[in-house]
Amino acid sequence: MNISLFSNTPTVTVSDNRGLPVRNVVYHRHPDTPQVTDTRITYHRHDARGFLAQSTDPRLREAGLANFTYLTSLSGEVLRTQSVDAGTSLALSDVAGRPCLTLHNLSPDKDDPPVTCTWQYEDASLPGRPLSVTQQLAGAPARIVERLVWAAPTPQAQAQNLAGQCIRHYDTAGLERTNSIALTGVPLSVARQLLKDADNPDTVVDWLDEDDAGLEPSAHTTLTTADATGAVLSTQDAAGHKQRMRYDMAGQLAGSWLTLKGGTEQVIVKSLSYSAAGQKLREEHGNGLVTTYTYEPKTQRLAAIKTERQGSGAKVLQDLRYAYDPVGNVVSVRNDAEATRFWRNQKVVPENTYAYDSLYQLVSATGREMADARRQGQGRDHPALIAFDDATYTRYTRTYTYDRAGNLAQIRHRAPATGNSYTTDITVSERSNRAVLSSLAKDPTEVETLFNASGQQRMLLPGQSLAWTPGGELAQVTPIKRDSGADDHEHYRYDNARQRVLKTSAQQAARTTQTQNVLYLPGLELRRTLSSGKVLEDLQVITVGEAGRAQVRVLHWLAGKPTDITNDQLRYSYDDQTGSGALEVDGAGG
Repeated sequence: MNISLFSNTPTVTVSDNRGLPVRNVVYHRHPDTPQVTDTRITYHRHDARGFLAQSTDPRLREAGLANFTYLTSLSGEVLRTQSVDAGTSLALSDVAGRPCLTLHNLSPDKDDPPVTCTWQYEDASLPGRPLSVTQQLAGAPARIVERLVWAAPTPQAQAQNLAGQCIRHYDTAGLERTNSIALTGVPLSVARQLLKDADNPDTVVDWLDEDDAGLEPSAHTTLTTADATGAVLSTQDAAGHKQRMRYDMAGQLAGSWLTLKGGTEQVIVKSLSYSAAGQKLREEHGNGLVTTYTYEPKTQRLAAIKTERQGSGAKVLQDLRYAYDPVGNVVSVRNDAEATRFWRNQKVVPENTYAYDSLYQLVSATGREMADARRQGQGRDHPALIAFDDATYTRYTRTYTYDRAGNLAQIRHRAPATGNSYTTDITVSERSNRAVLSSLAKDPTEVETLFNASGQQRMLLPGQSLAWTPGGELAQVTPIKRDSGADDHEHYRYDNARQRVLKTSAQQAARTTQTQNVLYLPGLELRRTLSSGKVLEDLQVITVGEAGRAQVRVLHWLAGKPTDITNDQLRYSYDDQTGSGALEVDGAGG
């Protein structure tokens, strides 16, 4: 590491005579030009009462624009936020400080009308809990998109610890019903009912009352048991598959098991051990693989993750070694389980290295890739007379370029031995930090038209449009738009916590429509593929909630199982420090 690159590059905060920060100063140097220092100043302005009124980054300051402008109440609550990226929004609270009214997407664009949200609460004789949320697009009638029902203190409710709790929460996906709660507050029985025609993107909700006529008759119920501390001991998902967990005296996971419906219990995590600091040292899984962890003695940063098969057929499958700079940025990751290879006068080491500028932005990365790897969509053939196999790797270098506000502006990839070199340019607006691939817009003045007033992107790639819900969630993607006939599309529904509950996709092919539905439930995904009403595949994906570092899934087919795949197989995915899956094995560790 070039220490001089970071020499005399402090972060400086300048305060006014009230002690309020008015300038943040940073010093940028790039490893390629360490002698050049760019001083970047972020400006802040406060009003007479000391509340933040405006913030401007170094890039937009040159254009005479402010990133954020705030209007606050007498108490300092932000009433109006004007953002060059997220647009203008208004927010009002009632006298109790509860959200009362919000307006966003304020724009004259008829295709993206302003959205008003209002909250309704219990009257003063009751605790003042929320009863409903109403949403209204300009020029359209108001719709109640959420309704909450609270349990009265009846003997039946008290027996399930429900008195005073929200027991029915209607949302844009349907109904979430709570049937029982532990004394510690852990929900013990929760059911999800979908809307009728939930897979139709034109179906909208308006919960004027507790009307279940608009719901599917079947409910998907998840059951949980917990101990006196609130730790989950077992779960049963909506398909009847059970998971069981055990903890040590410190409350840390000590083991976990899975029982498929109608099957026998399987060990997922056999044992775990921890250091005195609570960090994992060793874990053994039910597939026979053991993962050990090593930490730097002074900083306690993760230094190594080693996953190996012991006993018969012993083999080290993954042995990641990490190196850091003084502030904790990863500068190299080496996998000692992989061999160093030689190809076309290259020494290809199983190692990734990373370099940063003085602001700790990643500016370059090196590593190895399969020699037959090509950029997605790249149709160019490989150079002549080069033969590849699954064991042929080549080195690559990837560099990253940023503007003065930290926006990523370019990615350049080079693998000289195979000619797999390409550049991805990103066009950033002159009036905001909104950015798109250059394939969508090369001129910075054209970028703003590709976003709505709230800063949501209208198009992913040329010809692939995006649509958004009034609440700001992604509503629909249209990957293929046809001049005649139905488009290919994928749309989504969300629960009251803005988590995705349902995904429905439709593709047109050979005069038929193939539809795929995915229902996301706790620990379970229900996937069904249909063609012209006929079920082609019915798949349950069981996700083990407590599996140590590994991510464990089970694929359980009810119909349409591929002939070359075993049903109910366990899949262990072992991740790296960032949580990216780097190794996958089956239930036998193979």
